Formats: sequence, structure tokens, C-alpha cells
Amino acid sequence: MTRPAIIGCTGGIGSGKSYVVKAFEGLGIPGYDCDARAKELYDEDAGLLADVATIAGDDVIVDGRLDRSRLAGKIFSDRTLLEKIEGVVHPAVIRDFYCWLEEQNSKLVIFESAILLDKPYLRDMADFVLLVTAPEELRIERVMARDGLPREAVERRMANQMSDEVRRTMADYILETNDRDAIIPQLLSIIQRWQQI
Repeated sequence: MTRPAIIGCTGGIGSGKSYVVKAFEGLGIPGYDCDARAKELYDEDAGLLADVATIAGDDVIVDGRLDRSRLAGKIFSDRTLLEKIEGVVHPAVIRDFYCWLEEQNSKLVIFESAILLDKPYLRDMADFVLLVTAPEELRIERVMARDGLPREAVERRMANQMSDEVRRTMADYILETNDRDAIIPQLLSIIQRWQQI
């Protein structure tokens, strides 16, 4: 069997990416969440954990496990350190994704990555890019409710991300998650268009 076609799913914080991937999974299309798997790999991959400790310092490891808040405190105030950490984490996630892909018995899979369009090597993994988008105010409300963050903190995170205007120019499909457009008909339309290629 030839490898499945790969849809890369991306979008800004609070856009509804995870919900959309779960909806695809509900239609029988396997999904892979890069962020969630990265967190799991910190616990599963001793080599990755050792590499992170070498780069960020042994104090990010507590009782043999990654202290995520301590690591976050270091990398989000130091761009160079963040890039070094990404330099070991991203290859580990990519290897894990391709191992996962070999186990799939489907013509189509979807993988979710918030930074898909920021990193050419991630974009190149996808045959198609699906942008999940929502009105900015709705995104802010979702993240505030989900993460318990104040509005200003959410706005700061959004300001550090690529804009939807730029993402739209790089997407093959766009799916709106708002209070008006139902998601499943949009998914079915995307799948139908993909099948016609």
C-alpha cells in the first residue's frame, strides 16, 4: 500500500485545531497531534530528555521527569535557547510521526501543528495544508476559558504568532470554526475535494 496522503492542520491559538482533528478522527481519518506527542516523548524518550537537559540545564529535570514550567520559563525568554531545544525536539517528533504513519491503514491522515507554516521542514511533510481559523474575539474568549488566562496574556501569545492573513496565502483548504458555519459539512467538502485530485 502506498503511504497515506497527509493533511497538515494548523491555525492560531484558540482557532479550534484540536477539535477539527477530533472531528476528522470521528470520520475515520487517523490524526496525529504534534504538540501532544512532543509532551509524551519527553516522558518516553530518555535520549531526548538527556539532550534537553544538556541544552537547558539539569535543573529542568525533577525526579527523572521534565519540569515543563521550568523549561518554559527559560525558553520563552531566550530565543536562542528555544531554537536549540526545537533542534532536538522537532526531529524526535518527526521520527515519531513517520513511525506512526507506517502503522496507519488509511488513504488519508491528518496531523496538527501550530507551527506547521513557520517551519519549512514541517510544511514539507504535508501534502496539503488545512488552515483552521476563527474570529479573533472568539479565539481570545476560547483561550481565556480553556487556560484561565487574562485577556492581555492571550493577546500577547497571539501577537507572537503568524497572522491568519499570512496563513491563508499558504493554505490549500480553510475551515472556519465560528458560531455560524457547521464543521462537519466543511470537513466532508474538504475530503470530497481531496478525493477529486
